[in-house]
Amino acid sequence: MIRVLFRPFPVKVGYQSYALRQRRSLATMDAFEYNANPARVIFGFGTIKQLPDEIARLNLSSPLLLSTPQQVQQADDLKDLLKGNVAGVFTEATMHTPTHVTEKALEYAKAQNADSVISIGGGSTIGLGKAISIRTGLPHICIPTTYAGSEMTPILGETADGVKKTRSDPKILPGTVIYDVDFTMSLPVGMSATSGVNAIAHAVEALYARNGNPIIRLLALEGVRSLATALPEIVKNPSSRDARSLALYGAWLCGTCLGSVGMSIHHKLCNTLGGSFDLPHAETHTAVLPHAISYNAPSIPEAMKALADALPESNGDAIRGLNVLLTKLQVKRALKDFGMKEEDIDKGADIAVSNPYWNPREIQREPIRELIRRVWAGEEARANLTG
Repeated sequence: MIRVLFRPFPVKVGYQSYALRQRRSLATMDAFEYNANPARVIFGFGTIKQLPDEIARLNLSSPLLLSTPQQVQQADDLKDLLKGNVAGVFTEATMHTPTHVTEKALEYAKAQNADSVISIGGGSTIGLGKAISIRTGLPHICIPTTYAGSEMTPILGETADGVKKTRSDPKILPGTVIYDVDFTMSLPVGMSATSGVNAIAHAVEALYARNGNPIIRLLALEGVRSLATALPEIVKNPSSRDARSLALYGAWLCGTCLGSVGMSIHHKLCNTLGGSFDLPHAETHTAVLPHAISYNAPSIPEAMKALADALPESNGDAIRGLNVLLTKLQVKRALKDFGMKEEDIDKGADIAVSNPYWNPREIQREPIRELIRRVWAGEEARANLTG
C-alpha cells in the first residue's frame, strides 16, 4: 500500500512570496493522509481476453472459478477461454456471503488443489472470492459484471446466524481486477440502475468521511458525475456502448472511494437492514441513500453542496438531485416491496443504534427509526429528520 502524508509547510511572516500574498483569500490546505490500494486494474472492451496472460504473469495454473447459480454460463465461458485449465467451478455464491457457503467453497477449493480464485459477477461472487482468499491466502482475480464496486475494496461483509458483520484488511483486496465493458452490455436495466446507485453511495459517503482527503474527493465527484450521467441513458438505451463504458468507469472510481476511506450511516444501515432481514444488497442501498443523506445534511453543508453540483437537475439541492435520479431510473424505493415487514422497523432501529460508529451527525434512535420507516414505505427523502 502506498501511503502519502501531507502537512502544509509553515511560512514565516516576512518571507511570503508574492504569489502566496495574492492568494490570502484561499483556504489553507488541511493536512491529510492518503492510502493508495495496490490493485492492478485492466479496463476496456474485450479485456477478458487478457485473462490467460494475467494468470501466467502471476505464475498460477489451477484457478477455482466462482459464480452465482444465475451466472453459470459466464463461468463456463471462462473455463472455455482457459481451455479447461481450471481447478473447478463453484456456482453457489449468494448475497451477503453466508459463512456456510464459504465453508463449502473452501472444502471444494482444497479438494481440487486450487492455487487461486477467479470471481465473475457482482458483490455476491466477489464477496465469496474475498472470503476464500483471506482465509487461504490464495490470489484473487476479480471480473466484475455489475457496478457495485466491491472489487476495489479491502472490505468483506459476511453473514452468520442472521447477523452481518464487516471487516477490513488489505489482504482482502483482489490482486487484479479486469473490467470488461462487454460483460455489462447485457446487464438488465434494473440491475444496472440499482448497482449503479450502490456505487454512487460509496462516493457520497466518501465526501464526508472522517478520514477523507482531496484525492478521494476528486474521485468521488467524478464517479458521481459519471454514473449520474450514464445510468439514465442506460435506462433509455441499454445497448449504448458509451453509456456502459462511462458507467463502469464511474463504478471503478466509486469503488476506489469505498476501499480508501471510512463509511458512515448509509453503509451501516444497509448492512443492518440487508443482513438482518435478508434484503437484496443493491436495492437496499438504492432505497436508503437519499434518506441517509437527508439525515446527515445539517452536519455536512460543504459535502451537500459539492454533491448537488455533481447531480444533474439538483437545482442546488443534493436530496432533490438524488430523488430526481431515482425517478429517472424507475427503481423501487420501498423496502416493504423486498420483504421487510412493518414490525421490523423498530427492530432495525434498535440494531442500528446498538453498535456505535462514527457519523458526522450523532446517531439518535427516533430520527433513525423515522428514516427506516420512510424507506420501508418508499417515501421520497425530505430534509426534516430532526431529533
